[in-house]
Amino acid sequence: MRKNLILIVFFMFLTSCVGTSSVGIFGSGVSVAYDPRTVGMQIDDSIMQKNLLGRLALREKKYIIDISIKVLDGNIYLSGKVDEPEEKLKIIKMAWETKGARSVQSAVTIKGKANFRNTTKDLLITSQLRTALIFNKLTKATNYNIDTINGKIYIFGIAMSKDEKKKVISEAKEIYGVKEVIPSIILVEDLSRNKN
Repeated sequence: MRKNLILIVFFMFLTSCVGTSSVGIFGSGVSVAYDPRTVGMQIDDSIMQKNLLGRLALREKKYIIDISIKVLDGNIYLSGKVDEPEEKLKIIKMAWETKGARSVQSAVTIKGKANFRNTTKDLLITSQLRTALIFNKLTKATNYNIDTINGKIYIFGIAMSKDEKKKVISEAKEIYGVKEVIPSIILVEDLSRNKN
């Protein structure tokens, strides 16, 4: 029964990823309408993301729920929680082994270091930053993914300019309860295919 439930959740997850791409959101969670990457780059990133997710699911089905993967311009960003430090190292190793990976950044933490209160605070911090970016006309909120773990905000995305990047980081630093801001923001001018 449990195996069937996991397979159903996995199927729903995969179909939700496919379904959202058809309405404007691609695999990395960046809106196609504002995404400065080429369609080819978006497809390459999406394939890398699905490839890594599939390999992680084959190793351990719980990773489908516990680990979040974002790929931007071949840069892989991992977040989530695992039970043991060895699991974290195996996940990072698998990410590096993904064909086309240019870099791997990990925000994967070990379970047991967070409680319900901290998790609630993290959700509130993420919501506050997401809202601030939506209402700020100088930022494209849809170009960013935000994960907060134990008071540390991890921001993944593509900034249209250096000013936008600075604004996103400053918005994050202004939120009460934030211990650290860890940005992984790529400038549109630094995308690999824009350098040719």
